[in-house]
Amino acid sequence: MSSDLMVMVLTLKLALIVTVILLILTTPIAWWLSQTKSRLKSPVSAIVSLPLVLPPTVLGFYLLLLMGPHGPVGHLTQWLGVSQLPFTFAGIVIGCVIHTLPFVLQPVQNAFEAIGHRPLEVAATLRMPPLAAFFKVALPLASPGFFSAAILGFCHSIGEFGVVLMIGGNIPGQTRVMSVEIYNHVEALEYGRANQLAAVLVGFSFVALLLIYLVNSRLASRKVKL
Repeated sequence: MSSDLMVMVLTLKLALIVTVILLILTTPIAWWLSQTKSRLKSPVSAIVSLPLVLPPTVLGFYLLLLMGPHGPVGHLTQWLGVSQLPFTFAGIVIGCVIHTLPFVLQPVQNAFEAIGHRPLEVAATLRMPPLAAFFKVALPLASPGFFSAAILGFCHSIGEFGVVLMIGGNIPGQTRVMSVEIYNHVEALEYGRANQLAAVLVGFSFVALLLIYLVNSRLASRKVKL
């Protein structure tokens, strides 16, 4: 297997794992943010949105300190007898999950908010338990938001550079993803190979965004007909 192909496989593996984790993690958070009237809503929203405004190198630096041998997470992993997270695949998964979280959370939250209270009120009048109403009413109605969130999370994870480089370094077969490999090719003046990998990322991102817009336009046309 060529080095570029190995990098692509590792990148796809990283993006898939991060996307699955984030869809599971952000669903209850997005539901709570869309339904609550608590005073904690604004602080929680600000905290989960921090990766949108923080430079990736800053976020990666603090995550490196937290997960390092002298950080609280590092002490915990040592106590549990687990290997250190920095410069490992597990470490870059954690970093990408944190950095990509708002890109997945916001579409899911917007989808839940767009449902409104009416469908849930109808479910309550039919004596449907809240948990059943969530899975049988809210989730199906919010499915377009989950579709957009999954694509955005996947694409963002594939293109991540700063956080991955800070936490994972540049280890072949473990932490060297496509964005880092493009950087390596440019530094080595291998512009042809860098262009090939960059073109793959551009093409994939275009197709992903096109799918989101096509799905959203179809949903909008259905609403107009209704």
